[in-house]
Order: sequence, then C-alpha cells, then structure tokens
Amino acid sequence: MRVAVVTDSTASLPAELAAQWRLRVVPVQVSIDGHLDDEGRIPHAAVLDALRAGRAVSTEPPAAAAFFWAYQQAAADGADAVVSLHISARQSKTYEHALEAARQSTIPVHVLDSGTSGMSMGYAAAAAARVAAAGGDPERVMATLAKRLDDSSELIYVDTLEYLRKGGRIGAAAKLIGSALSLKPLLTMREGQIAPLDKVLGANRALRRLADTAVRRADGREVDVAVEHVGAPDQAKMLLDEITPRIPRTRVAIITEVSSALAIHLGPGALGITISPA
Repeated sequence: MRVAVVTDSTASLPAELAAQWRLRVVPVQVSIDGHLDDEGRIPHAAVLDALRAGRAVSTEPPAAAAFFWAYQQAAADGADAVVSLHISARQSKTYEHALEAARQSTIPVHVLDSGTSGMSMGYAAAAAARVAAAGGDPERVMATLAKRLDDSSELIYVDTLEYLRKGGRIGAAAKLIGSALSLKPLLTMREGQIAPLDKVLGANRALRRLADTAVRRADGREVDVAVEHVGAPDQAKMLLDEITPRIPRTRVAIITEVSSALAIHLGPGALGITISPA
C-alpha cells in the first residue's frame, strides 16, 4: 500500500525538507487589508511590515476544496490512502475543513489533529513520510505520528502577548496579561492550546531560560531540534549555537522561519524551539 502524507503550512517546514520526503503541504491563507491569498504567495517581509504598521492582518484556514484537491492529486500520483496531519483543532478550523474534504475523497483519508503547530508538527510529518516511503501502512504511519507528537516539546518566546490576544489564540496564557512590560512570557502548547510556561525579567534572561528548558526536555535522548523565528534570524542562530553543544545526541538541527499564519499570532521577534525525540 502506498500512503501519502499531507500537512498544512503551519508546520513551518523548510521547503527542501518537505520536498525530500514528498510531503504535500496545503497553505493557510493570510489577509492583509482585506486581500486574501495563500501564505506562500505573500512574502514574509510583507507580513512583518504589515504587523509592525498595525494594519489589518488575519488568517483563514485552507478551504475544504484545497484539501480535496491535495487528496485527489495524491490518488492520481498512485497513493492508496492518505494520512493528513494538521494544526490543533483548538487553534484553527483547518482540521474541520480537512475532515470535510476527506469525506469526499476517492481514497481513504485519515485526518489527525496534531494538538500543536510549528516544527513539532513538521518533524512528526517528516517522520511519518519516511515510514510511508518505506512501505508503512496507514496504521504504522499514524503510530509514528502519535509517538513523535507525544514526545515533542514546543517552547515559545514572544516579546508581547498582544498579537495572541488580538488573534484570539491566547488560551490559558491570558493569565499573563497585565504583567510588567519587562517580564517576558515563555509559552508552550498544552492540550492543543497556547499555555504559560514561565515569565522572566528581560528578554536576554528569557531566552537563556528557553534554552535551558530545551536542554532539559531533550533529556539525553536522540532528538531533532529546530529553532523557529519571526523575522529574527540572528537571534535564532544564537539560540541554536547555544543549545546544540548541550544536546550531544542532536540528529538534525535547523533554523526555519515560522509560517506567516503563525507569525501573525506570535508577532515580530518571536522565537521557538522544537525538541522532537527521534
């Protein structure tokens, strides 16, 4: 049986990694001043400029039709089944739209709620695609996804909670609103929502705490590591240089720019670390 793996662009996968494992990535849509388009057609710099200027910026999940055609293309390319992995259903209607499309597909489609986003989802999708390429059936592919997602950590630094608040994605981290401006929030994904992890005085200390937490979460295991950023490549490189010597069993280590759809809710300067045990 040939299994295709589909995900959405909030996985923040580098294009070359998605291409390497023949992952099909359905783009989330981004709106700037009412102009709606697939996020891949809008430069990251344009999204950042719009955020900094306070313009009307928002996101929309892919339409069910976009998923339907991804599944149909997989079938046309010889797939007998699809495993489709998506951003937490508590953060977006993407999962619902994928389910709607799956009901119309001509081949079986198994739609999964990742309960997260970013490279926790991206590395899980890549691992699943490797299993699929080796001939794994849908059950084995989904078991791989479940293990990767259960073991992964998504650690997030934001300069301000305002973007999460405006986008309605703040979840349990709402309790941090009102903290002094010098207190910088560290966040994580818990039960499908953004949740508070810690708050630290000053950005530099917060990033050190983020790095220390990532090292603890690796816990001596063989892991894939990603540092994700919103318009902050230099800080992302510094973070990666800080943590990789302290995680001796790092298998893959990459820097990737966060999906524009996530960037809109995290805000400029946000940074994240994914620890994904192999």
